[in-house]
Amino acid sequence: MKTRTKVVVIGGGIAGCSTLYHLTQEGWSDVVLVERDELTSGTTWHSAAQVTNFGLTQTMVGLKSHSIALYKKLRDDPDYPVGYHHGDGGIRLANTEEQMQGYRHFASMARGMGVEYEVIDAEECARRHPLISTEKLLGGLWDGEDGDIDPAQLCQALAFHARKAGAEVYRNTPVTALTQQRDDTWTVHTEHGDIDCDIVVNAGGYRVNEIGRMMGVEHPVASMEHQYFITEDIPAIAEAGHRMPLLRCPISDYYSRQEKDGLLVGFYEQDCKTWGMDGISPSFSNDLCPDDLDRVMDVLEGAFKRMPALAEVGIKRIVNGPITYTIDGAPLVGPIPGKRNAYCIIGLRAGLGEGGGHGWLLAQQIVHGEACYDTWVIDPRRFTGHATVELTALKAIEDYQNEFRFHLPHEHRPAGRNAKTTPLTPVLAAEGAEFTVVNGWERVDYIKPSPAFHPSLSFNFDETFDVIAAEVANVATNVGLAEVNGFNRIEITGKDRHAFLDRMICGNVTKRDGRVGLGYLLNEHGCIKGEATVANLSASERGPDRVWYGSAAASEYHDMDWLTLHLRQDEDVQLRSLTNDHTILVLAGPKARAVLSDCARGNWSSDAFPWLSVRECCIGFAPAVVMGVSFSGELAYEMHVPNASLYAAYLALREAGRAHGLELFGARAIESMRMEKGFLHWKADLITEFDPFETGLSRFVKLEKHDFVGKKALLERQSAGPKRKLVTLKIDTTQAPAHPGSSLMQDNAVVGTITSGEYGHRVGMNLAYAFVKPDCATSGSTLLLDLCGEDIAAHVIDNSPYDPNFERMRS
Repeated sequence: MKTRTKVVVIGGGIAGCSTLYHLTQEGWSDVVLVERDELTSGTTWHSAAQVTNFGLTQTMVGLKSHSIALYKKLRDDPDYPVGYHHGDGGIRLANTEEQMQGYRHFASMARGMGVEYEVIDAEECARRHPLISTEKLLGGLWDGEDGDIDPAQLCQALAFHARKAGAEVYRNTPVTALTQQRDDTWTVHTEHGDIDCDIVVNAGGYRVNEIGRMMGVEHPVASMEHQYFITEDIPAIAEAGHRMPLLRCPISDYYSRQEKDGLLVGFYEQDCKTWGMDGISPSFSNDLCPDDLDRVMDVLEGAFKRMPALAEVGIKRIVNGPITYTIDGAPLVGPIPGKRNAYCIIGLRAGLGEGGGHGWLLAQQIVHGEACYDTWVIDPRRFTGHATVELTALKAIEDYQNEFRFHLPHEHRPAGRNAKTTPLTPVLAAEGAEFTVVNGWERVDYIKPSPAFHPSLSFNFDETFDVIAAEVANVATNVGLAEVNGFNRIEITGKDRHAFLDRMICGNVTKRDGRVGLGYLLNEHGCIKGEATVANLSASERGPDRVWYGSAAASEYHDMDWLTLHLRQDEDVQLRSLTNDHTILVLAGPKARAVLSDCARGNWSSDAFPWLSVRECCIGFAPAVVMGVSFSGELAYEMHVPNASLYAAYLALREAGRAHGLELFGARAIESMRMEKGFLHWKADLITEFDPFETGLSRFVKLEKHDFVGKKALLERQSAGPKRKLVTLKIDTTQAPAHPGSSLMQDNAVVGTITSGEYGHRVGMNLAYAFVKPDCATSGSTLLLDLCGEDIAAHVIDNSPYDPNFERMRS
């Protein structure tokens, strides 16, 4: 066994084998996989092994397409062929118009990744799958690439090709401990000796947290028992003359695929069960949980109605084994938060079907720092301190019970709510607030007009349209108050703080005390890594000379890791997170200055406190840091208040606002207003696939600076010219917003993809942002938006249709 290698991958299931294989494909041959037992002895061996192209985001579709292409290549390899039934086709059924509308959206989204789905009616579903009934069926989504693969053969083939490229695989080699050395390398301790390595990868399947504890971390992964059975032969299958398509049924919570001349039928019952919460026996390997068909009888009855042939056939075998879930159902693939040179590829509930793509994207991140797609949808850092295994278990149960029912726009399911709250959460609830969830935080979405107000869920504009319009109108004419909790806040101190930020940000860094600036951080490839406000505070009784670095709530772990990674040993710079200690109250509207002046001492005139100023003060008697910044396009102030004083500050603002028409507003109104101003959202419009020139942020780039992270690569990208450009669109419909991922067409070819969409109530336009081909980016150009199956005209317009000269927010 080697004693030194570049990477050690822990775990020999699909996650580990795919990562090992793809590391060799990226050119790293000095890599090792260690497995406590035999390859595929965990969840992989009992997988139903369905391989679909269906995904809820473009990144997921892209990695699944890679999996399919890889599996076809392995199937046809003469040295080590893999059993793979590709192209049987698959149908996702629907019995509501909202589901059908969603399928049309996913078809539009997939077109941008070169994948074609069909939305078909009930009769066509039955024609393609002659075993199903059309009772209470509207139709379905057809994926022609659907199929299934042999799990053991797949993993063995990946390991075989990795070995051929120089990798080594050590079976029956349990890991006993992990030690991180002072230079951030690792020592992997095993029962057969130690291996020193630069990088370690946790691919531990349902034993993920046994490995995590060796690193001092807990991953938000929980396991669920999952049952399927295999039937005796069904005559209609043998007589069909073709393989049966795969079936996924959100109506009766089951799926099926052909297995020889019978069916494999799996269930997602409501009376589901977590597994391994109190520990896993060391001897649980190539093992299963006890059968419990009584638990799935209600689901089975629905399956009998949809597929009557099931009621006439016997059962050959029952399988009940654990599968892993995360809080949102998507895997955790990427850097482990707070750790150097440590990655994970875990929580793969559909591991066999998409594991080829997950290993591909992880290997790119390890070798190159980024993958070809923005991987935030699977990034482990998208969950922060609230992400316990207990919370994960609650969300896993909820996801399991809704396995084939996708989230509709603005749908927030009830499990695990109130994970993060502020002292104002119950106060705002009493005011009629409806809440959305941002990185676990309960954030006001809008204020309900009555306690009984419950809008319908669909891809169209819903009953909240007029509610949000009224909130926007009050902000534009009077003044509004909103709580923005969870905003990422890092206090940076030390004499080298400005030099450090100057190196991290591609544009000018504001260094003058009392001033605020906006900057963009790039990765080593010259593409957008982060967005931050930088506020300079002078020394006071509240702290030394310092910078407050602020960014999106979801970026809490991501940005701290990125900044920490780039600290130099000879720099006097200290980073301290204040994210969970303070909350922002936003005061916005033409009367905002009057309200602030009535509850905070000092001169708040435009001369004394102009736009992009920052000042310490008290709101009433509550300490606060006030910044003159705006995400709404109106005159606005962000008041950063310690949570202990938040309620007091809120009461002072409400009292001062009575004379000025102050009303509450929420995140939906903010979204509408930021679209009208051309302001961008991190991980919606600001992603790692594009550079600041392509994203329309050239004014924030100063190439004359001596150096900044990503400068060399950015210069190369600038010379090559843009691949895409971000544009603002006016959509010619009042029925529905443009949904992220939807495709833009010209001459029947995809030329762009929507990143954000919302109605602009102040300008009376249905607005969207999209990355499009450069020759389609000219203002005045007209494209066709595939909006849930309908072709809608989308006109490229100038950025910031509301107050384009920024006069209102500077007033």
